[in-house]
Amino acid sequence: MTVDIDKTPADTPPAGPEAIKAIPVRHYGRYVSAVVAIALLGGVVYAFSQGKINWGAIPDYFFDDRILDGVGKTLLLTILSMAIGVIGGVLLAVMRLSKNPVTSSIAWFYIWFFRGTPVLVQLIVWFNLGLVFEYINLGPFYKDEWSDFMTPFLTALLGLGLNEAAYMAEICRAGLLSVDEGQTEASHALGMSHAKTLRRIVIPQAMRVIVPPTGNEVINMLKTTSLVSVVQYPELLRAAQDIGQTSGAPAEMLFLAAAWYLLLTSIFSVGQYYLERYYARGSSRSLPATPFQKIRANVLSLSSRSKPKGGTA
Repeated sequence: MTVDIDKTPADTPPAGPEAIKAIPVRHYGRYVSAVVAIALLGGVVYAFSQGKINWGAIPDYFFDDRILDGVGKTLLLTILSMAIGVIGGVLLAVMRLSKNPVTSSIAWFYIWFFRGTPVLVQLIVWFNLGLVFEYINLGPFYKDEWSDFMTPFLTALLGLGLNEAAYMAEICRAGLLSVDEGQTEASHALGMSHAKTLRRIVIPQAMRVIVPPTGNEVINMLKTTSLVSVVQYPELLRAAQDIGQTSGAPAEMLFLAAAWYLLLTSIFSVGQYYLERYYARGSSRSLPATPFQKIRANVLSLSSRSKPKGGTA
């Protein structure tokens, strides 16, 4: 009896499961929607290409001194109005949450009034208060005619800032209410005052809820500044309209103003993203990837897919 010793069970490779051949699901609806979207975009581009638009006027006036001055005033008005809105919003939110019925009622009435009336109406009212008050008299501090006191800049600042405070009050109130009450009770047990508890404990934790909508409000405020052209304040839209009347290209200057608004809102959106990412620390195990990290990951994934897979002969 002979025994075959050339092959042993140890030399035989184990039989593994066969590789599963995955077939991707076909999403035909995506292809159809992409074709429809491209067709609509092509139609819009074709329609504007057939119009009598002097596209060369846009780059000619894009960095005009009057346009840049309007951009600067728009940014200044946005920053100052948001500062008034944020400070006033925090104050109103604390008043609204107060157990004092007087302060709570005053805050509720302020928010109800300024959120219930259009900001354009408020701007026009501030601008025309000179018809009601001939002089402004603050006693020994200040006294002057209303028309000299209420300049277009002050009208725009008060109209936008006071209106924004009503919206920021609700955003801040939602952020303060999102913090667990146990945090406040623990800080009071440690002997911290109510003001110090708000400043050290509550507000830092509430920022994760407050920052995202506040970033949207900043972008919205930047666009809302276009309304102050009705009170004769020379911001970006007003400057573009003045150039359009003198150059004979009113539509082109409106496109120019829209391009500047898109550029500024894009910059603000990037800043909002990084600010949200900063305050997201501690709330999630891993921070969301930055745009540059996403681009790098996509490039690396594409390069890895393009490399041929090696095999054994």
